[in-house]
Amino acid sequence: MSIRKIGVVGAGAMGTGIAHVAAMSGYEVILRDIDISFVERSIKNMDKFMARSVEKGKMTEEQRQATLSRVKGTVTLEEFAEADFVIEAVLEEIDLKKEVFQALDKICRPETILATNTSSMSITAIAASTGKPDKVCGIHFFNPAQIMRLVEVIRGLQSSDETIAAAKALAQSFGKTPIEIKKDSPGFVVNRIMIASNVVAARLFEEGVASMEDIDMAVKLGLNYPMGPFELMDFTGIDINYFVMEYLANELRDNQYAAPQIVKQLVRAGRLGKKTGGGFFPNK
Repeated sequence: MSIRKIGVVGAGAMGTGIAHVAAMSGYEVILRDIDISFVERSIKNMDKFMARSVEKGKMTEEQRQATLSRVKGTVTLEEFAEADFVIEAVLEEIDLKKEVFQALDKICRPETILATNTSSMSITAIAASTGKPDKVCGIHFFNPAQIMRLVEVIRGLQSSDETIAAAKALAQSFGKTPIEIKKDSPGFVVNRIMIASNVVAARLFEEGVASMEDIDMAVKLGLNYPMGPFELMDFTGIDINYFVMEYLANELRDNQYAAPQIVKQLVRAGRLGKKTGGGFFPNK
């Protein structure tokens, strides 16, 4: 199918990044959130990002203006009736995602592909809330979507080959490298590996093996990772890491993924990562 217009549900960090990449790649974009102020803030953030790119000579002012002209903001899902491909990027709450997909199923054309940007949840469960599970898949971008190159394209139990092929082709048209997740397994590939690493790092600290700073240094210099596990958890948010740890432990019935005590304590204390008030390194 020909994809010309892309809908993005959710104007948070991920929705903003995905909508921005789509618009920069020449697609018409409909960006929706529950409050128009969220959408306006999202578009303003896109403009700031591009202003820096213009200053650095990475894009022209004409390209910046053309990209902005391709983004249409809205608070109504009904506008997605025009979309060829819709990407959901709302909060990581399964009931909320199902509610969005139920609504989209009624609004969008039968041939429209519905994709979720979930980082860990079941594509099959989300697809079951629609009448066309063959047209549903996962398309997991990484933050910031404008920069990160990988996209995980995830099969639900009933996702068709055509749906997966279209999602991979779309990611490639964004300048991304897609990998296909052939089995709808919690956490997919990246989060399964990342969360396991973060859990081990937290347990090493709890056992007194090394300080947080030294564990981060060991991973950066010994494994050549750009961030250590504690820095990464601070960046993504301790609360998000806690949620994914507990989700994987429950879904996989494997306690190796369960959140260590230090992570639970920080969440209960309200220290939810740098972006929301401090995490492992609140003074940084």
